[in-house]
Amino acid sequence: MTLHDTPLSPAGADRTFQVDLRGLVDLLSHHLYSSPRIYLRELLQNAVDALTARHGLEPGAPADTFGIRLYADGSVVRVEDDGVGLTKDDVHTFLATIGRSSKRAERIAEQRADFIGQFGIGLLSCFLVADEIHVLSRSARTPDAPVVEWRGRGDGSYTVRTLPSSAHPRPGTTVTLTPRVDAGEWTRPAQVHALARHFGSLLRHPVTFDDGTGGSGASVNPEPAPWAGTYPTPGARSRALAAYGEETFGFTPLDTIELDLPAVGLKGIACVLPEAVPAGRRHGHRVHVKGMLLSEQAEEILPEWAFFVRCVVDAESLRPTASRESLYEDDTLVAVRDALAERLRAWIARTAASDPDLLGRFLQAHHLAVKSLAVHDDEILRMLLPWLPFETTDGHATLDEFARTHRTVLVTSSVEEFRQVAAIASAAGLGVVNGGYTYDRELVHRLPEIRPEVSVADLDPATLTAHLDPVDRETELAAAAYLALARDALAVFDCDVALRTFQPASAPALLLDSREARHERTRSQLAREQQGGLWGDILGHLRQEAPRAQLILNQLNPLVRTAVGIDEPELARTSAEALYGQAAMLSRRPLRPAESSLINRSFLDLLAHALRKDS
Repeated sequence: MTLHDTPLSPAGADRTFQVDLRGLVDLLSHHLYSSPRIYLRELLQNAVDALTARHGLEPGAPADTFGIRLYADGSVVRVEDDGVGLTKDDVHTFLATIGRSSKRAERIAEQRADFIGQFGIGLLSCFLVADEIHVLSRSARTPDAPVVEWRGRGDGSYTVRTLPSSAHPRPGTTVTLTPRVDAGEWTRPAQVHALARHFGSLLRHPVTFDDGTGGSGASVNPEPAPWAGTYPTPGARSRALAAYGEETFGFTPLDTIELDLPAVGLKGIACVLPEAVPAGRRHGHRVHVKGMLLSEQAEEILPEWAFFVRCVVDAESLRPTASRESLYEDDTLVAVRDALAERLRAWIARTAASDPDLLGRFLQAHHLAVKSLAVHDDEILRMLLPWLPFETTDGHATLDEFARTHRTVLVTSSVEEFRQVAAIASAAGLGVVNGGYTYDRELVHRLPEIRPEVSVADLDPATLTAHLDPVDRETELAAAAYLALARDALAVFDCDVALRTFQPASAPALLLDSREARHERTRSQLAREQQGGLWGDILGHLRQEAPRAQLILNQLNPLVRTAVGIDEPELARTSAEALYGQAAMLSRRPLRPAESSLINRSFLDLLAHALRKDS
């Protein structure tokens, strides 16, 4: 594996790259993989691939005839398999070649669909924990094949020699590592055993571990995958799958969904989380390829909206990346993701049709995930929209419940708009839904697709104002002077003032001002300030026609009845400013600096007036 200097080529002739193999080994072994623990997975993968090839030679042999044996006593780590073994040519091809292409290598690659990894490059991960890799191998393809010994070193050099058959009596391969002192964390017997169980618990070949204490060797994978087992009843199967999900993920699943895609040899389960998760937060999923754990954080196996489940799957045909720590994004993975999404949709549909109690618990925890799915999935929309919870003027309710009492459903565009109008709209008998949360406004507008008798419209300030009772003519005329002073005082906020009667009487004023209207007024103001002359006049006229805020005073409120009777102009202006400030705070929207200043000033002015009056 060591390259020697080549003679200088004539001017203009092709030259060969000079490769520092020590640096290449360091790059591959220290930067291709995320953790030193990967070395054991790579050794297991090579052993499993060798067993797969051995079964190809002897297809009639029982599955448990050939196996893998691990040994770690603190001084060495050894992995021995009964696989197909290597010839001397194989050693040069697979263990001593990095990046070289040949017709023979291409033919071998075409036949590797049944294998997990690739020989050679995966073995380099052993340099994460050892400076030398010792391989003894005997081929099963040729009777009385010689034993081949390969020693590879971290500096990029290697030696190969042939040994008598007694050096390895049976076909197969043994890889031995002498750990470096700084690698003890990953090569202690207990850690090797734990890593073997972590990576190989679902392997189809028997794997045993020996710590050198004289025991018989513990099985790493004593039980098959739970979905591959047989059970006396469906209930027993469900309990076994749920127990496996709890052991794997650390929570008791709300339900388990079996996943089975025969076309790609995929089996597994999806565990429904019992509690809600933040929107858009994606959990990693455990993906095994031919029994070997590939990744615990494979987000790409499911679509983004499926953040209400965590799954563990074992597949035959998914393609690992070069590091074999994630999945290669190809057409097969896209098809698998789409097919698994259909399985989750089918579970939701089945649950909605047959288990309303489970559906209720599921929606209580994961309504946001279902809403995100319903926006793009008409079938889920028709099935679950009536059951999804929304914030309404009748409290938290499903749209099905809400539509029974409100044939016209109004929806706000923001949470703050809903907060402004909820109490007054409820008292006026209007049915309003808070559309400020993610997906809610869009979904409410699709309610007529499910219930054609219901109409949906965006809440407009004029709609609410129209449902507030006007005051009689005499009261309006008596309050005209006060209303004029109030409009003048609040003109800086582009706010009109009107007098109405509405419930609850405890509310002195209602500020109607949508976010869109505020943005439009701000935009117009900035444009006017940046322009002059004719354009400034035109923009000023357009600004006057921009949507204005409305301060609706409640004639039923005793404070308002007192205020509209004030005949002192300055005090009337101050009271109007105070009513505006109180209504702005109740709207729960962010206050502008001018509004904060107005609230402070009006409070101090009213306090000063009260003190003067008392004195």
